[in-house]
Amino acid sequence: MDEARARKILAAAGLGHGAELLALGENAVFATDGLVVKIGRDATAHPELLERARREVSLASWLAECGIPAVRAAEPGARSVDGHPVTLWHRLPDATRPAGPGDLASLLRLVHALPTPSFALPRRELLDGVERWLRIAGDAIDPADADYLRERRDGFAEAAAGLTPHLPPGPIHGDALPRNVHVGPDGPVLVDLETFSSDFREHDLVVMALSRDRYGLAAEAYDTFTAAYGWDVRGWDGCAVLRGARETASCAWVAQHAPTNPTALVEFRRRVASLREDDPEVRWYPF
Repeated sequence: MDEARARKILAAAGLGHGAELLALGENAVFATDGLVVKIGRDATAHPELLERARREVSLASWLAECGIPAVRAAEPGARSVDGHPVTLWHRLPDATRPAGPGDLASLLRLVHALPTPSFALPRRELLDGVERWLRIAGDAIDPADADYLRERRDGFAEAAAGLTPHLPPGPIHGDALPRNVHVGPDGPVLVDLETFSSDFREHDLVVMALSRDRYGLAAEAYDTFTAAYGWDVRGWDGCAVLRGARETASCAWVAQHAPTNPTALVEFRRRVASLREDDPEVRWYPF
């Protein structure tokens, strides 16, 4: 979905006047009239995307009830506009500073202490999107690379099914990075709730371990994260499996942008090559 398509959906929802594009990735995110509007990909062929948007709104209400600092929905449920899920959110105050690893760790400690909610949460199926992303990539990527990622997906899915967690399973954020924390006048707040799941808590912690190894997060910053959380997931014997699954998914996620973005294609090829060469320290770049 490009910006032009997203703006057409925004206009069809009656929300397009003077909208400012904030982000364009898995979702298109706009600010307009004091609200934030999130537009998902076409759910016609993937109805789970609409259900995910509805669940994200339910999650926001539940987190509010539990006293967890998180983004709040501006209306119940999700709209379906031209086949795309559309959700409305209250806009947060301007950030007072960038979020850091310690802010993320403090919020994860709160989330990881939550009981299971009354409504169903899915498992954190990291690898579920791989096929969809590779199909979107189409001929823009080498078919051999697509087959390689499918093989990795299957192998890590099987390995993950046999893991024993160190921490008690339960609600997790699912994409636990400082970019998904907003620090306003009242402190850090969780944003981007669409990957919220009920699964191994280790999923949330492996994200930062991978950031240290792949994305240039300084060792000192990672140490701040583990100190604030109280445990380093790298000491768990299942860490390599969840890391491998996340690397596979992250590589396929970039692939979907390759048909329209040459930078994405370069990054995709870098990632695939490092996986093929079994080099765990080749620098990856956020996209």
